[in-house]
Amino acid sequence: MADWDDVCVLIPTLDEAETIGDVIDGFRAQGFENVLIVDGNSTDGTREIAAERGARVIVQSTTGKGQAVREALDRIETPYVLMVDGDGTYRPADASAMLEPLVSGEYEHVIGNRFADMATGAMSRVNHAGNRLINWAFGLIHGPQFRDILSGYRAFTRESIERMTLDATGFGIETEMAVECAKHDVPTAVVPIRYEPRPDGSETNLRPVRDGSLIIVTLYQLARTNNPLFYFGSVGLSTMMIGAFIAAYVGFSWFVRGVSHEVFALVAGVAILLGFQIVMFGLLSDLIVTLHREQMRRIDEERER
Repeated sequence: MADWDDVCVLIPTLDEAETIGDVIDGFRAQGFENVLIVDGNSTDGTREIAAERGARVIVQSTTGKGQAVREALDRIETPYVLMVDGDGTYRPADASAMLEPLVSGEYEHVIGNRFADMATGAMSRVNHAGNRLINWAFGLIHGPQFRDILSGYRAFTRESIERMTLDATGFGIETEMAVECAKHDVPTAVVPIRYEPRPDGSETNLRPVRDGSLIIVTLYQLARTNNPLFYFGSVGLSTMMIGAFIAAYVGFSWFVRGVSHEVFALVAGVAILLGFQIVMFGLLSDLIVTLHREQMRRIDEERER
């Protein structure tokens, strides 16, 4: 059995009494003794069960998975972190495959791809479609194709996570991690894993429509600093299109009906000019971000030398 003393298994929980015991037992059976539970004030005995199974348990100051992750990182001292949900949908047997890219030194962040081996009934059609949409949007906005940015099975070096700015409080934490990996060019591997249905008796804390909408909004907001051309360009082009639509209406009214709309014409002109300026601002911002990344890359290379 491998020696995983330099790995901390991080499990954020909220009312996972039905599954947390088996999850902890599974990882301990794989040789992971350092298991940290960060609990969001469960009321079903999750903390007590986790403590009985030998895990270290802390209660987070407020609720939310993102908050749990941030507070956990202040307590973790090992060089590697294996983050997993406590709902029993991820297999401890996949832990070695998740950690191998880190241990080899080739990668600093690993994402478990649930779609590579998904059991029947593990994900509803709505969730499946939503996940695909979000992954497509991530690739469009931020560039890299990580295949499953919402996966709760992650492995990363503590050093890499310390370079990230994580502000999400809820389920957007995985999305934020993926964006930060793209933003800082963190070497990221995608590893196929098995994804299984939640055991009978356990209930998910995820609200597909609400949380999915928040994740889409988060993806767009984070483009402001990671892909400003897309962020400001989309706003600018939308404004220009609105101006063009109004201008077309003004032109149609003038040439066909003989009716003038001076105010609408002014609004159309302002919208088109404003949109053009926003697009130009996006181009300049994108240039600044590109130059900044190049400079930081050179600084990192000098440090390594």
